[in-house]
Amino acid sequence: MVRENPDAIVVGGGPAGMMAGYLLARAGVRVTVLEKHADFFRDFRGDTVHPSTMQVLDELGLLEAFLKRPHNRIDRAELNWNGRAMTIGDLSHLNMPAPFIAMMPQWEFLDFLRDEAARLPAFSLRMSAPVNGFIDEGGRIAGVRLGEGSTLRAGLTIACDGRTSLARDMLPLESLGASIDVFWFAVPKQGAGQALRGVVAGEQLIVMIDRGDYWQCAFVIAKGGAEAVRARGIAAFRADILTAAPELTGLEVALPDWDKVSLLNVSLDRLTQWSRPGLLAIGDAAHAMSPVGGIGINLAIQDAVATANALAAPLARGEPVDGLLSKVQARRWLPTRLVQGAQRAMHERVLRPLMLGDLAKPGRPPLAVRMLNRFPLLQRIPGYLIGHGIRMEHVRSPRADV
Repeated sequence: MVRENPDAIVVGGGPAGMMAGYLLARAGVRVTVLEKHADFFRDFRGDTVHPSTMQVLDELGLLEAFLKRPHNRIDRAELNWNGRAMTIGDLSHLNMPAPFIAMMPQWEFLDFLRDEAARLPAFSLRMSAPVNGFIDEGGRIAGVRLGEGSTLRAGLTIACDGRTSLARDMLPLESLGASIDVFWFAVPKQGAGQALRGVVAGEQLIVMIDRGDYWQCAFVIAKGGAEAVRARGIAAFRADILTAAPELTGLEVALPDWDKVSLLNVSLDRLTQWSRPGLLAIGDAAHAMSPVGGIGINLAIQDAVATANALAAPLARGEPVDGLLSKVQARRWLPTRLVQGAQRAMHERVLRPLMLGDLAKPGRPPLAVRMLNRFPLLQRIPGYLIGHGIRMEHVRSPRADV
């Protein structure tokens, strides 16, 4: 059902948008989610569902059904530094309902949220519904203008449409800089294993995510260096991969040409103000994350939970919420700054020097990495930060039928 007079509009049917839509509808808020594409299928979108997200699903009574969807489980992080194998992260000791990362295609996750939300009478979803702009009435956002020329009005519009969000043209944006880009590709996998693996070989870094029967791989390059890599040809690219990670065999079949390689233009930035009257930005629309740590989806989900916690009850009662919008940013500002600060430090202190050959001892792992590998107890620290996160949100929004 498409609702023509919703209480709230959610622009973007990604993880933040679908979770926000579900939680608001669960509280009895009439909400319409607008997704510009006809389906959720996208290659090489974030597929890591962390324990913090599964904690939310557990609190909603959805975790058991979620884990019936196709997925692969990862509970540790490994690093091969110039031939030296090390373990640097362990999530298995987390005291949480799901102490592992669930590797699930994003379309499966979004299909799951859609199916669960469809059971709620207050929820509606419009696919193939691109938003061209906002309805601005005297400085207050009163809804959206759709691609076909129609409009949809609501008391609140939530922008969840990613790092190209239209909301970013209306709110102040701070760029933190990013020193890397990433080539994504898939390679058939031989043998067993349930780990997130990084491979450093000289000035090259490849991250390999175990997807069961194949590796989802990220080949890290210097910012803006994609054309220079492509100019050397796909054969040279395959040779670089094989030199760094000899276990990635069958590259001629997996990567016959550049059509099988996707470029992720990495951004690291954030809005310094997430809202204005009638409009709130969350998820990637509010803060574009680096792929370092694979935590973008999970921060977006945490934003959605915080949004519902602050706004669902007053919206369900028909109360104005403009004065409450800033509370969402106030709640989520600290984890956003800390995570982006850590990602920026990783870019500048490790990744950029590595690719430029500027590490003091490129053949030797950094001290922190050596310490993590030597003392297994320390491996729980990155496991906790990645799996649990900073200021993890719990579902406190109401349920309409309770």
